[in-house]
Amino acid sequence: MPQPILRTERMLLLPLTDEHLDLEVELDSDPEVLRYLYGRTRTRDEVAEAHRRRMELGRRVDGLGYWVGFGPAGDFIGVLMLPPLDEPSAAELGYRLARAQWGKGYATEASRELLRHGFETVGLERIMAQTMTVNAGSRAVIAKVGLRYERTFFPDFPPIPGSEEGEVEYAIARAEWFAHMPEGGVR
Repeated sequence: MPQPILRTERMLLLPLTDEHLDLEVELDSDPEVLRYLYGRTRTRDEVAEAHRRRMELGRRVDGLGYWVGFGPAGDFIGVLMLPPLDEPSAAELGYRLARAQWGKGYATEASRELLRHGFETVGLERIMAQTMTVNAGSRAVIAKVGLRYERTFFPDFPPIPGSEEGEVEYAIARAEWFAHMPEGGVR
């Protein structure tokens, strides 16, 4: 199964391709978008290298990888992620949205669709997400879509404001996902 096109009520999620590199460069040129990831903008060369790694990861497990989200008017929303982890049948949920799209519910909407796809279509057993402890917005989205807090840890990253408080990891298992599905299968 190749990585599919996904749809939500307001978004079209297209598998990431080389045609999307300029959108990634644009996204990574906003220091606020990268505040909790790198603490700075990234050069085109850095983004191109990250894009190459994303494309490679996206070919590892059928159905998993990276998507580019577009809104109802074709406006760029951001990069959505469900790449495989090293552990079998597990993936990591993530998103990076253009600042103009913050606060509109797109991260929650896309995350719900990626979770649905991961469990129902791909057959994953576990999906996790990580963010900086101080990233309250991301933590709220992660909890809202059903992942539960598992741990705080302190990776060896370059210091950025808030990194002294560490990273948090949330996760949800396949059985938990299906146990909490409302009538009709839409979460």
